[in-house]
Amino acid sequence: MLKENRLSLPSKRLAKIEGEPGLETKLPGLGALNPALNLDQGTDARVVERRRKAARILIVDDEAPVRSMMGSTLERLGYDVQSAASGHAAMEIMERNTFDLVLADIVMEDGSGIALLDRVHGRQPQLPVVMVTAVHDISVAIDAMRRGAFDYVLKPFEREHLVSTVERALAHRRVLRENHKYQQNLEEVVRARTEMLRQAMENLEHSYDVTLEALGDALDLKDSETEGHSKRVTAYTIALARAMGIAPAEIKVIARGAFLHDIGKMAIPDEILRKTGQLTPEEQEVMREHCTRGYNMLRKIPFLAGAAEIVFSHQERYDGSGYPNGLRGNEIPIGARIFAVADTLDAMTSNRPYRKAGSFERAREEILRCSGTQFDPGVVEALLAMPSELWQELRSEITNQHKRYSTFDIMKSPKPPGI
Repeated sequence: MLKENRLSLPSKRLAKIEGEPGLETKLPGLGALNPALNLDQGTDARVVERRRKAARILIVDDEAPVRSMMGSTLERLGYDVQSAASGHAAMEIMERNTFDLVLADIVMEDGSGIALLDRVHGRQPQLPVVMVTAVHDISVAIDAMRRGAFDYVLKPFEREHLVSTVERALAHRRVLRENHKYQQNLEEVVRARTEMLRQAMENLEHSYDVTLEALGDALDLKDSETEGHSKRVTAYTIALARAMGIAPAEIKVIARGAFLHDIGKMAIPDEILRKTGQLTPEEQEVMREHCTRGYNMLRKIPFLAGAAEIVFSHQERYDGSGYPNGLRGNEIPIGARIFAVADTLDAMTSNRPYRKAGSFERAREEILRCSGTQFDPGVVEALLAMPSELWQELRSEITNQHKRYSTFDIMKSPKPPGI
């Protein structure tokens, strides 16, 4: 690196600047350069003075006369000034203190001020650094600015130029701090608003689920033969979906579809729905319409659109022999495939007018027998991996707490053992 051609300040100029009386009173002349320095206006002057006293400046230069001149000039203006004779000493001082501005010589005996600039910005990117140089080479200044220097001052310099540059750098520092504070406050406001929105959405979702439970209870009253079925089959479906590793968000959709799977029966005539004898072929066709009717009831509700697909497909069979569309295999939504197993599990272990409830072991055997035809083998495998006691516990809990039990709360609770 080329040795800097130092143009030190003439001794007369230095003496004149350091010893000049009434320095503060001559600053109004700088108002044209920076209105913030106009001390003729009392209120503005006090504000500027307070800012100056709060600002801490580090001067880094290996020439003692230069450090002394800049330091005394800035101290008279109310700044808190410290100085260092080298980049190494400057970094040690900065380890123990905080500063609002660094004035650094570009060429010093122990190394380049550019290296110091890089180190300062590596640690404190928002700390402005003004480079001081006697090298009248525009390329040097451009290099410093590209590396992040706020500005540069050429030696020998006029007092007014030094002060105006310092004021601009500190103003820039204040803007950066205010922007950073504003950003932090904005982030806090966004976090608070986001949390409020999340809580509101949870409350709204809970209200939706309470409404759904009311619909399910109404359906149970219409079809007393299957009282409690909607809650039990939903609990079983959630347990199976968890065991299969289904994402929580998707489980919510599946649970709603399971709970509302027979909502279309609200549109089925009572004489068919409550008929104790065997249905005629015509009546069976009407009964089968409950899938489509339920789908049409729910599909127009945005938060139930996914659930509507499960309602529409819950009577499909894995081998394609189900209804209403004869879907097979993975054409059937995963929620409907899980529900089919849960529905059969509850149906076989519940009392009916024409038969008594069977055991969970017997239900598991029957479901295994129909794996690959009526049921998805993957869902059957998940069912068989879970202990029979789990299903009995779920059934007992729902039965014993029927009046106050919320099926959808299962999604918020920890997984029971075995799930």
